[in-house]
Amino acid sequence: MMSTYISVALRKRVTKLAGHRCGYCLRTEELMGMSMTIEHLIPQALGGSTTEDNLWLACTSCNQFKGTQIKGRDSQSRHSVKLFNPRLQVWNEHFAWSADGTQILGKTPCGRVTVIALQMNNPEIIVT
Repeated sequence: MMSTYISVALRKRVTKLAGHRCGYCLRTEELMGMSMTIEHLIPQALGGSTTEDNLWLACTSCNQFKGTQIKGRDSQSRHSVKLFNPRLQVWNEHFAWSADGTQILGKTPCGRVTVIALQMNNPEIIVT
């Protein structure tokens, strides 16, 4: 699908609201060594709009692994659950850092599904 134009002003608002961090892994451009992207929470391919309430900041890795996914099956409960929405949900309620600070752990079904779907502990993005 062809990417939709997002104005500079809208990009700046979303970036500021996101605190200049990926909404999923919380890493910054400086820490990741890669630029951030404006992500459609509900992908355009699934009918998501290019409006501020459906956009958030994501690192390239989290955004690429997410793709068009919006839900997944939790390995513990076996229920289908929605992926984490950084615009509406609180990160610390669904995730925690491992004791050594190198892994993101899912604390809830939503968190577990998101960690797996976005491959948030992929060796290429783990900063040690």
